[in-house]
Amino acid sequence: MTLVTDRKVRFALVGCGRIAKNHLGAIATHKDRCEVVDVCDVVPAALKAAAEETGATPHATLEAMLAKTNADCIVLTTPSGLHPQQTIQAAAAGFNVMTEKPMATRWKDGLDMVEACDRAGVKLFVVKQNRRNATLQLLKRAVEARRFGRIYSVAINVFWTRPQDYYDSAKWRGTWEFDGGAYMNQASHYIDLLDWLIGPLESVMAYTATLARDIEVEDTGVAALRWRSGALGTLNVTMLAYPKNYEGSITILGEHGTVRVGGVAVNEIQHWEFSEKLPEDDEISKANYATTSVYGFGHPLYYDNVINVLNGRAEPETDGREGLKSLELLIALYLSARDGKRVALPLHY
Repeated sequence: MTLVTDRKVRFALVGCGRIAKNHLGAIATHKDRCEVVDVCDVVPAALKAAAEETGATPHATLEAMLAKTNADCIVLTTPSGLHPQQTIQAAAAGFNVMTEKPMATRWKDGLDMVEACDRAGVKLFVVKQNRRNATLQLLKRAVEARRFGRIYSVAINVFWTRPQDYYDSAKWRGTWEFDGGAYMNQASHYIDLLDWLIGPLESVMAYTATLARDIEVEDTGVAALRWRSGALGTLNVTMLAYPKNYEGSITILGEHGTVRVGGVAVNEIQHWEFSEKLPEDDEISKANYATTSVYGFGHPLYYDNVINVLNGRAEPETDGREGLKSLELLIALYLSARDGKRVALPLHY
């Protein structure tokens, strides 16, 4: 990887739809350190709008963009099932890659992405912006400081709504090939918390169901979890909450502490109690924030790390191997639901 030390970091964005707005906003936040030089989309109207907003050069295909761009990093905000091939193409052309979640919809595809970037000597970044939420940063520090003592029980709830017209808005939505279901798409960032906060899991048991939407994948799922530490937990996900997004939360019960981070998208610390009070406990109310977006406000902070990595001043917070951890959990959940049995981790590979 060639470091960028004497100019702005250049990004090229592939996919100008819903989540691309968060990326363009994050890049604009760091406009003194980075810029968008190229945009790409197969939908002419979306491509035109992105090019006009950013002043970047528009391209109708990834191949055309890779042949001409001088970007340092290709940003993939395309349907999830396209990430593997696009990552492999960009890496082979010598570009660093940043991909939205989930990095892939198949386990082998995720492994192939990491291998391709290793082979090309480029970086692979997997977006996990929720880790940067102030509420979760405080929780992460509490876990790392062992303030809970032994963790006994963990519960994650994602009670959101995705109406039928959301899935009907694009042919790829709600498909196994390109999207994945409530677990893989909407709850992906919450499933990422299972390993990042609590540690490696020993096994999972899951049920999934398509109860109300006309889609290939699940709109609802539940799972029982066992960590290697002995802790037990639950995962409860649905896209059928009425009439709007209701809750995105994590509750941790431990030997010396109880914490619940809730709200619509883990944006409120609703309970914070430990046997030993520390000065940082006074920061709790400051960490809460109002949000109407399930994406939170972590994209600018995520880009800060990526820019620092490309400048040679930091290590990646979530690279390809870190991204594989949540993909592995997702695949284990789907295997369990499909086969009706407990699935042990790690997966065989």
